[in-house]
Formats: sequence, C-alpha cells, structure tokens
Amino acid sequence: MLGTVFNTTMIIIGSLVGGFLKERFPKRLQESLLTTMGLVAVLIGIETFVTNQAKSEFHVLFILSLAIGTVIGEGLKLQQRVDQHLGQKTGSDFASGFVTAMLLFCIGTLSIVGPIQAATTHEYTFLLINGVLDGITSIVLSATFGLGIIWVAPILFGWQSLFYIVGLVLQNTIPENLLTEIMIVGGVLIFASGLSMLNIKKIQTLNLLPALVIPILVFICFGRWM
Repeated sequence: MLGTVFNTTMIIIGSLVGGFLKERFPKRLQESLLTTMGLVAVLIGIETFVTNQAKSEFHVLFILSLAIGTVIGEGLKLQQRVDQHLGQKTGSDFASGFVTAMLLFCIGTLSIVGPIQAATTHEYTFLLINGVLDGITSIVLSATFGLGIIWVAPILFGWQSLFYIVGLVLQNTIPENLLTEIMIVGGVLIFASGLSMLNIKKIQTLNLLPALVIPILVFICFGRWM
C-alpha cells in the first residue's frame, strides 16, 4: 500500500500548491492551462485506446460496453447528480474539472496495473511514476478549477486499494486481456473528457463510467475469467 499512499499524498500536495497559486494566475493563463489539459487528456485517451485496441481479442466489446454503460449511467443520472451536488455549489467549471481529474488519475494503466503489480510482486515502480505524474497534473488542475480537486485523492486511494486487494486475493489469475478491455474503454472516457475541456463537445462523461464494469461482467458470464 506504500505506493498508493505516495500517489494519494502527491495529489493532495499538488492540489494545495495549485490552489494557493490560483489567485495569482490571470484568467487568460487559466484558460490556456485548461486548453492544455484538454489536449493532454485527448492525447492520453487516444494513446490508451490505440495501444490496447491493438492487443484486444474482442474488437467490438468496447462498443457494447459503452452502449450498455451509457444506458445504465443515464438511468442513474450520474452526471446530473454530480452537477447538482458539486456544480451548483462551486460552479460548472469545478464539476468538469473534478470529473476530468477523477478520470485522469483513476482510469489509467498505471492506476490499475500499478496496485496489482505492487500486490503480486512488491514492485512499486508504476505507482511511484504515477504519483509524480498525478502530482504535477493536480497542480495545474487545482490552479485552474480550484482546491476542490483535492477530493479526488480519497477516491484514488479507494480505487487503487480495491485493485491492490484484488491482486492479493487473485494473485496471477486476473486475465491480462480483461485489463486490456478495461483500458480500451478507459481511453475512450479520457478522450471524451478532453473534448469537454476543449469545449468541442460537452459530453456527460460520468454517465459513461458504468461502461468500465461491462467487460468484467462479460468475462464472467462467458467463462473467460481465469
């Protein structure tokens, strides 16, 4: 768990630094930072999707996952609930930044593979690298959207802890191709988040999050697990 603690701490520190610098940043610079982060999110999403899609054994599973996940997310009105509880209190920009930070920090290869690697091999390289990257990114996001980005830290801790526990319990029995399918869907979500930040297309990204669970259910139902 040391790697996860480090990763979480870096986000907290980065958010505090960014929140402190926020008032010293002119509006134009904040908008430029937002555009830059949008571009980064788009590129990360594309890279994640392309890299993992090339390794996929089920090339249409991500489409099925996104379709079913969207139906579930819309039914639960996940985005609307976040907008009501966060957006109305702190502004729609914060809600957008919170979702983007959650996707960038949690839905990435390092945040999923890292805890599993730490649990099964006691190797923390992935989590240490991820911690540094997230720390730098949180400075930019907090300076742009506000100190509230710090609340992504406990979500990340819980997310990575889940995979750490899964790694301990299942050891090396987790199918590598299942992780690949989850990464493909995650890449699409990160890409969608980037489009929203760039104001190219406002996508209710939170309503797509249930899509991440669909590959797991498909693998279980069709006996692809183990």
